[in-house]
Amino acid sequence: MSTVPDTRRIVVVGDDHALSLGEESTPQPAAGELLIRVHAAGINRPDLMQRYGLYPPPADASPVLGLEVAGDVVAVGDGVSEFKVGDAVMALCNGGGYADYTVAPASQCLAKPDNLSWAQAAALPEVLFTVWHNVFQRGGLKAGEYFLVHGGSSGIGTTAIALAAAKGAQVYTTAGSAEKCAACETLGAKRAVNYKHEDYVEVLKTASDGHGMDVILDMVGGDYVQRDIKLAAADGRIVFIAFQGGFKTEVNFTPVLMKRLVLTASTLRAQSAQQKASIAADLKREVLPLLADNSLLPVIDSTFDFSDVAAAHARMESGEHIGKIVLSLPQ
Repeated sequence: MSTVPDTRRIVVVGDDHALSLGEESTPQPAAGELLIRVHAAGINRPDLMQRYGLYPPPADASPVLGLEVAGDVVAVGDGVSEFKVGDAVMALCNGGGYADYTVAPASQCLAKPDNLSWAQAAALPEVLFTVWHNVFQRGGLKAGEYFLVHGGSSGIGTTAIALAAAKGAQVYTTAGSAEKCAACETLGAKRAVNYKHEDYVEVLKTASDGHGMDVILDMVGGDYVQRDIKLAAADGRIVFIAFQGGFKTEVNFTPVLMKRLVLTASTLRAQSAQQKASIAADLKREVLPLLADNSLLPVIDSTFDFSDVAAAHARMESGEHIGKIVLSLPQ
């Protein structure tokens, strides 16, 4: 095992929001934490929002960008018994993932299945925690139910499609091009609706024989809120995780009342350590076996060298990606 250096490489956000590489002291793991030598780090939309000052990190989190990594454990904080030095892990970080060494709570780390590459493992923590909590814990999706996820070609969307299909749901999605729709159907969506040319409410009402959607995962908001309500089945659950189409809209709540709908929402980063640990416990039981036997694999759009982080962000900003964008940190 190599010696941990005193300084680590990090991505720095300049006053003009430009990205560059810099150095700072390597953090040491506090009680309950792991120090991880990072082999790959996932790119997420919240990283872009934080870069532009729209998503400030919590006061106790690292200001360095990056919410998920994969790597090997090089130091263990007091009180950690589940992991040891040398273990390969994939971790949900509280910030600081755009670095060659980072710390993460051990309770938010998962053992990396041997069949996954570093890039595949780094593409998973943020989306798995988000999808499991919102679709299965909050939305209560069950086998056989009708499930819709908007933005099916995104990192969240591709994971939601594959995981919901693996759990026996009837999966539908929306996407913005024929190529993206085809990719979503390959992952397990029964029908992908091109929202630029089709009315997803009418298409999916027909596709579900008038039943509607039991669970809807929405990252659009705006005028989709009323349309989701119209499409939802009786006793349906609509879960909002982002509002790219706007935070404000006018809603007629009559169908919410008549169909006994549940409208709920969450954001992952603001949740407590205990809540994230609860999600991780479910993932270890319900999802890691699917990863280990190749029943569930992440979709990787592209991989960029750590020094090309600006290009990786530009790829996400373009909206052309299908699946996750990952930074590679060769050791």
